[in-house]
Amino acid sequence: MLPVPFAGRWGYDAIFIVTYAVWLLFEFVTGRKRKSADPTKARDRGSFRFLLAMIWAGLALAFTFCFGLQQAAIPWMRTELFFVGIVLMWVGIGLRYYAMRVLGRYFTFQVDVHSGQTVIEAGPYRHIRHPSYTGALITVIGLGLVLGNCASILALLACISVGYAYRIHVEETALVSALGQPYKEYMTRTARLVPFVL
Repeated sequence: MLPVPFAGRWGYDAIFIVTYAVWLLFEFVTGRKRKSADPTKARDRGSFRFLLAMIWAGLALAFTFCFGLQQAAIPWMRTELFFVGIVLMWVGIGLRYYAMRVLGRYFTFQVDVHSGQTVIEAGPYRHIRHPSYTGALITVIGLGLVLGNCASILALLACISVGYAYRIHVEETALVSALGQPYKEYMTRTARLVPFVL
């Protein structure tokens, strides 16, 4: 059972290609613009490259499974799941963009702490510490639903969760070291990724 956007149904492929292309283009463009001011002083500990590797591994597995492991295809409500997935992808992209805008110049793709940086608690940062990562996870869940394959969804979530787990550990270690008690207190009253849950 082929994924909905590749099953020859008119228009579904275009909707998927545009959404997927916007997501990749958004990540590519923002990644080029949001580099650390001085990468030699970044506190990244290889987390950005590791995260990229896990994202690409997740995507490769997801597409491999949706075509090569079709017995794992979700058999019911495939069209509805496709549209839910597309909406989730756009919601995830939007949340990630919003989080970047709120954090402003402090948002970089390599873990870094700027001089004079303070704890930001505006917008989505009021409830979660890493809303841009939440946005990315929502996007990949949406992609998994678009592909309509349980194995694809699990591969995406497994790979990207491992990547973000390490990334969050590195980032929070750097922020506690640089910002001290204010960030520790912020951690006690906020969730990492999902408000009031995780």
